[in-house]
Amino acid sequence: MRSSRSVICRVAEVRYDEESRAVSRGNRTTSSNGLEVWLDEGGVVMVRSGLTAEEKTEIWRRYRGGASLRAIHQALGRARKTVWDFVAITGGRPPVTRYRAPRHLCLAEREEISRGIVAHESCRAIARRLGRSPSTVSREIAGHGGRAHYRAADADAVAWRAAQRPKPGKLATHPQLRALVVAKLRLRWSPQQIAGWLRWEHSDDPELQVSHETIYTSLFVQSRGELKRELTRYLRTRRALRRPRGTRPYYHGSGKLRDPVHISERPAEAADRAVPGHWEGDLLLGSGGSAIVTLVERTSRFVVLIRLPRGRSSEAVLAALARRLPTLPRQLWRSLTWDQGKEMAQHARFTVESGLQIYFCDPRSPWQRGSNENTNGLLRQYFPKYTSLAEITQRRLDAVAAELNGRPRQTLGWMSPSEKFAEAVAMTA
Repeated sequence: MRSSRSVICRVAEVRYDEESRAVSRGNRTTSSNGLEVWLDEGGVVMVRSGLTAEEKTEIWRRYRGGASLRAIHQALGRARKTVWDFVAITGGRPPVTRYRAPRHLCLAEREEISRGIVAHESCRAIARRLGRSPSTVSREIAGHGGRAHYRAADADAVAWRAAQRPKPGKLATHPQLRALVVAKLRLRWSPQQIAGWLRWEHSDDPELQVSHETIYTSLFVQSRGELKRELTRYLRTRRALRRPRGTRPYYHGSGKLRDPVHISERPAEAADRAVPGHWEGDLLLGSGGSAIVTLVERTSRFVVLIRLPRGRSSEAVLAALARRLPTLPRQLWRSLTWDQGKEMAQHARFTVESGLQIYFCDPRSPWQRGSNENTNGLLRQYFPKYTSLAEITQRRLDAVAAELNGRPRQTLGWMSPSEKFAEAVAMTA
């Protein structure tokens, strides 16, 4: 007698014969009830069929908890595409659970109305027993076939469908507003920046204002038909799904520096962003050892990008910084905050020669230079990971910096970094 074992799935029991390899890794078979079953590379049984209500609830529970789609499909024993398609229908946004308002008739009340009709009771008698208005009962009967054809279950189903009353989104009904949003998305403005700019630019016209959540919903939920999904490539993350917020450990593989000046010794005027001229810096890395220097002024969030044609050694990085210093007013170079990367190995000599004091963050503490970290994330829209930065010209870097500096920022009262930095320059003139 051949040995066999049974694998129990959530939607069916699938028999697995070890000798005949009826279900083997990489090979698919269809069971007698029409389910497609196979083993993935990790030996996990995968099943493709319609998702049950329990599975849908579990998918959203795990997704809201920060689990990846890969982890979800493996935990449920479902095909990855099945889980992806289910989540993608709503753009990664869990659907709102519908409920019946107390003022509306429920199925039990409609069954009472049906029994009252069979007993030849008047609308007033039925309404008195239900605690409802006689006109409510009268309209209910008249609207669903009258006394001769009234059926409680059919009437309840029709009322539930009619209560949806889907409305077209604001971007679908306002072409001018939609054109403004599309134009700013193509400039790689975030939905929040667009919404804030619209409130500031068109403060006297509510029809030309929209929330950032509406923009995200129009991008991710394609059934609304307001913004094309292709526009998601202009978003910072380029995602087509809304991901729940989660925390992940951050590991920074920097080396140890000799005699670093800790960030705690930085002047208070730099910590509270009260005085312009204090900068945060880092390297944006590309493939093949390529990199560029990214600098952000803390008060104005003004961005400066510097090409590194000779690599990212300490000599090359500090030499590039020294060449850029004279291009800005001396009063706007008060301090520089950096992480503990090896590119700052010769920081002491640089400080003596340039007069610019460099302060260093704690290891694995990117939030201590949060403006620069945020900017590096924005720059990945222009320079994706695993692409070479060696051939990027300084002209191209200046154009990207100008585009970032032209975006309105909520933290600046919807002024742009260029406008805020120009104010600082005028103050030093």
